[in-house]
Amino acid sequence: MNDVPSAPVRPARRGRFWLVTLAAVLTLATTVSLGRWQLSRAAQKEALQAEIDAQKLLPPLDQEAFLALDQPAQALHRPVHLRGLWLAPQTVYLDNRQMRGVPGFYVLTPFAIEGSEQTVMIQRGWVQRNFTDRTQLVPVETPGGLVDVTALVATPPAHLFELGKEVPVAPAPEGQQPGVGSSPIRQNLDLEAFRAETRLPLRTDLSLQQTGAASEGLQREWPAPALGVEKHYGYAFQWFGLAALVVFLYVWFQLIAPRRSKARDVRS
Repeated sequence: MNDVPSAPVRPARRGRFWLVTLAAVLTLATTVSLGRWQLSRAAQKEALQAEIDAQKLLPPLDQEAFLALDQPAQALHRPVHLRGLWLAPQTVYLDNRQMRGVPGFYVLTPFAIEGSEQTVMIQRGWVQRNFTDRTQLVPVETPGGLVDVTALVATPPAHLFELGKEVPVAPAPEGQQPGVGSSPIRQNLDLEAFRAETRLPLRTDLSLQQTGAASEGLQREWPAPALGVEKHYGYAFQWFGLAALVVFLYVWFQLIAPRRSKARDVRS
């Protein structure tokens, strides 16, 4: 009298089976697709790294070729050899920059190119900060007169996050005049604003990174561009791992577990 018909149970189970199968297929397709996308991004970053390495091996641009350069993106990371004058009074110290994990400053000085009216900002190197008084700058030697400089074409200095625009008033290193307008210590440097501030004929679409051994009190072990190739491989591993987990759970709960349960029911 209280017996419940068992016929509807089988269609309900079959419906649940196909619903779980559809969800598993969609999840598997999504995770595999995302994993493949991460691999393609890693391949793009590796190709970019190979292009950077190839650029560094090209012959240096001479002064004439550099002055005629109108598309810096095509010459990024390529060596360049220039002759000119350091404009030491406008030297800038970019704060909170690290080299080999040690905090310090990137030292940047405008460079007036000989035989032209063009000035370019050169990232000359790195100096460690004074841990007792961060406003006390380490003296940096700036040669006077005409000098030859070898550097790599780079983008304008990277910007760090900053909460405000105030900068500490700091004395200039011995033998140097303070920068025009404000402290030589800055969190970031906008080349357009610096050009307006100093009224120099400064090129604002690029900068240069001086290369070579440590000299003039500066280290030049510039960090490589952070392309994040390892990050993409890590994400790909996670997505493919999730796809494998979906397959394992589906096979276990949809195929193996029901058969084991049915076998136990037959034996009992």
